[in-house]
Amino acid sequence: MGYNVAIDGPAGAGKSTIAKLVAKEKGYIYVDTGAMYRGLAIHFLNNGLRPEETAKIVEACKSAEVSIGYENGMQQIYLNGENITGRLRTEEVGNMASKTSAIPEVRAKLLELQRNLAAKEDVIMDGRDIGTNILPNADVKIYLTASVETRAKRRFDELTEKGLECDYEEIAKDIQERDYRDMNRDIAPLKQAEDAHLVDSSDMTIDEVVAAIVKHCK
Repeated sequence: MGYNVAIDGPAGAGKSTIAKLVAKEKGYIYVDTGAMYRGLAIHFLNNGLRPEETAKIVEACKSAEVSIGYENGMQQIYLNGENITGRLRTEEVGNMASKTSAIPEVRAKLLELQRNLAAKEDVIMDGRDIGTNILPNADVKIYLTASVETRAKRRFDELTEKGLECDYEEIAKDIQERDYRDMNRDIAPLKQAEDAHLVDSSDMTIDEVVAAIVKHCK
């Protein structure tokens, strides 16, 4: 039986960064849901399908098994037992994943794969609806957030360091709008699970956030 940690929270709260660090410290598998969508996309491409062939894509889901493992400490993605990690980041795969991820049956297949993985392995998963929808029985649930100002400043600094022109006010506005969309969508809206521990990282370092989450884990 797997031990499951769910981290939910708004955009820019640092969920993926923190989840990967907690996974490394505790020896959990970090479930990269985006990579799993890309794994399914490779399956569709292998079968010669186009994104608009919805009925065929739905049928192809039945014969796809995407799993996560580690080799030499590096995460690997497997499709029906074959290591496909090297193909995940191609533009063709990204485009296919982006278009097919909107198909309800593809999302349902990913949900099945995620739950199967969580049932067998010690995993940590981050997103918008992990503790409320995907892993409602997770052993530990965290709601990781930070103020809009903090998240906008982090994003501004990140873009500026890359030499990109950006506007702090515009970034803050985008974050507020995304929060509203995420919290008010019809399917699995973003909200703090009743049994989740609230971690507000506004005035915390990354190490402090990791420590705050680790203390709740076995």
